[in-house]
Amino acid sequence: MRELIGCTLVSISGEGTTAGRIVEAEAYLGKADSAAHAFRGRADGRTEVLYRQGGYAYVFLIYGMYSCFNVSTGPEGVPECVLIRALEPLEGIELMRSRRGREKLTDLCSGPGKLCQAMGISREQYGTDLTRDRLFILPRKPDDVPEIAATPRINVEYAAEHKAMPWRFVDKNSRYLSVKLK
Repeated sequence: MRELIGCTLVSISGEGTTAGRIVEAEAYLGKADSAAHAFRGRADGRTEVLYRQGGYAYVFLIYGMYSCFNVSTGPEGVPECVLIRALEPLEGIELMRSRRGREKLTDLCSGPGKLCQAMGISREQYGTDLTRDRLFILPRKPDDVPEIAATPRINVEYAAEHKAMPWRFVDKNSRYLSVKLK
């Protein structure tokens, strides 16, 4: 989960290639986590991809309008995932600016909906194999060793005993976070 901090998310589309360094992510532990979509099982079918072996895209719509991108991480049958919350833009910045209608670099990917818009990620990528498709994650460079902080997740007040769990991981030195560290 925290291993994703510093990795690079790449999206290739007909418009071009965009890429960003992952600087913020949140873990969701399936049936053992009341904040997770899979907490209640497979009832609505939208979490089905999470039951595959890790390495697939779980993309869902929030507030009826914004896509959110998650990486399935559990072994087969264990519906765990990591929400990618923020990126440091690296490649395709002009395309990101065009998609977002924003100029400021720190406004392009500083939230899960923002990064999906900037990267061209939509529910069409639901179930994408992140090891061999047009949406993939590259490992962190050996010389990139981020200083990682763990904090409670964002906007999971409904999750009772799990709302305060320190399952949000951030690059402490990044200026691209969705919510700044205190």
